[in-house]
Amino acid sequence: MTAPRTLPAHLAHPFSPRGRPDPYPAYRWLRENDPVHFDVTSRMWLLTAHADCALALRDPRFSAALGQRERVRDDELPPSMLTTDPPEHQRLRSPGALLMGPAAIRGISGGIEAEIGRVLDGLAGRERIEATADIGEPLATGVLARLFGLPSADRAAFAELAARVAVNLDPLAGPQAAAAGRAAMGELTRFLGERADAAAAAVRAGGEATPFGRLAADDRLTRAEMLGIASLTVVGGWKPLAEMVGNALHWLLPREEAAEQVRGGHDTAVSAVDELLRLESPIPFTARVTTEEVRLDGGVIPAGARVLALVGAANRDPAVFADPDELVVTRSPNPHLAFGAGTHLCLGAPLVRQAGALLLRGLLSRYPGLRPVGEPPSWAPSLVPRRLTGFTLAT
Repeated sequence: MTAPRTLPAHLAHPFSPRGRPDPYPAYRWLRENDPVHFDVTSRMWLLTAHADCALALRDPRFSAALGQRERVRDDELPPSMLTTDPPEHQRLRSPGALLMGPAAIRGISGGIEAEIGRVLDGLAGRERIEATADIGEPLATGVLARLFGLPSADRAAFAELAARVAVNLDPLAGPQAAAAGRAAMGELTRFLGERADAAAAAVRAGGEATPFGRLAADDRLTRAEMLGIASLTVVGGWKPLAEMVGNALHWLLPREEAAEQVRGGHDTAVSAVDELLRLESPIPFTARVTTEEVRLDGGVIPAGARVLALVGAANRDPAVFADPDELVVTRSPNPHLAFGAGTHLCLGAPLVRQAGALLLRGLLSRYPGLRPVGEPPSWAPSLVPRRLTGFTLAT
């Protein structure tokens, strides 16, 4: 094996504090010079080309279950589609679709529209708005409350728990943050468990059936599996959906032509959500472990190797995307990997597309003068999710 290549001195490692705000120059160098890169710092193989990342997300030689066990943190995630490989993955995914699949989302589409209307109404008359706190978090809370059938009285507690468990997204969180995340996950599991029986009973009695109720009533799952899927929906759904709003507005507001296209129609707004997620993937990498040697054009990965598919780099691969660093809201096709690929394609993709499109179109139409004010926002120092902080807007 030849000596591992290293980034040039002028480029910060994309995982380092200096490199996290703008990892794209390092991603570009790796993709052009060493797309199958052994990183001596993390002892992981980093994939940056779209073709290689797509293969790693689809090919059974790259194990998702082993990838989750290789987290830097020593805690384990609950059993779910995220932490399993086929055939166990399919066994969990089918009932999981009762909570997050396309039919479940269609069933609450009216509720999603109502939640977005509530968020937009709440901005009226405000001189200053914080993108995440005032738009993104209320959106995420309202949308997930509809999935789980939560009454208004439960929403504040749910939002507080959802914010606290979000640290579990970051595989490199420090010991103190990881411990807080474990404690919050236990509280969230108890919170959902206390509501699961009533939700399931309503379904069995022929009453109001929420997506969570259908999941809780499904006898293909153990209770631990059901709560694992429900909890991971909150962990993987609330924070990324909340932060997507600020990331999207960061790209849209300075580009009036793009904003006008989003105002113009629902289909364009949906297309814009995909394009915005391509440019700023909230989950910028996915971990896998090879079960056997894998030969790629850029190198050979040994069996048992820890691999990161850097989807944030793959989503700007010029071999796949023309003008990869530019916002093209009508881009088609758009085979970005922000939702993953293959058997692990994110179940929540329809929810994010629908809620994101309705929110952005409604927000830009109702508040056409929306603009950034004050100090420019900065990228948060955490790796996951990729998010802005301090993004203040005026209406």
